[in-house]
Amino acid sequence: MTIRVVVADDQELVRSGFAMILDAQPGIEVVAEAGDGAEAVEAVRRLSPDVALLDIRMPGTDGIEACRAISALGSGCRTVILTTFDTDAYVYEALHAGASGFLLKDVRRDDLVHAVRVVAAGDSLLAPSVARRLVEQYTAGGQRRASVGPDPRLDVLTGRERETLLLLARGLSNAEIAAELVVSDHTVKTHVGNVLAKLGLRDRIQAVICAYETGLVAAGSPPPGGDGGPGPSPASARK
Repeated sequence: MTIRVVVADDQELVRSGFAMILDAQPGIEVVAEAGDGAEAVEAVRRLSPDVALLDIRMPGTDGIEACRAISALGSGCRTVILTTFDTDAYVYEALHAGASGFLLKDVRRDDLVHAVRVVAAGDSLLAPSVARRLVEQYTAGGQRRASVGPDPRLDVLTGRERETLLLLARGLSNAEIAAELVVSDHTVKTHVGNVLAKLGLRDRIQAVICAYETGLVAAGSPPPGGDGGPGPSPASARK
């Protein structure tokens, strides 16, 4: 199936450049270009694309507000934020507005195309530098939470679901979680689905955020198995 994309950026050359790159790829079609967030939201409402690429700084309705409005439409369109600004505040706002991806504008051509395909498939993606910052941002809050006791939000989870959330936060795939817990892949998918549903989370990136926010994981924690090695910092969160 063809992945239908809307590209929004207030700079025409940038917008056209991204559109040309994506239109040249098999299985991807740019169905509209927009010069601001309001135009992007209207294009999504009218055309029901699969993915919207949104510049974060646009006149009038910016990328964050457009992302929030697109999420509210319930059309199934997934959003990727494109920006030259990789500050923590933007990452936090974009993810909580419903973004499924966050990339810097200096992204390589192949990585841009990969991001669209990953997000269209229902997964989530962050630039590696953004993923690192995201983890660091939630460390302090998580450590403060750990010092005052367990977060009550986790009370809805069973013991095995907490283990699953912990392993999700360490960046393990479903197959790796299955091996760690000595269960089947199907059982892991059930646990992951239960964690997301019970905690009201959209995807695995939000699960990582939750794990740090609640103090379940703190930066510098050893990966499963306790070998003390560095934890992974994946560019994409696999579903």
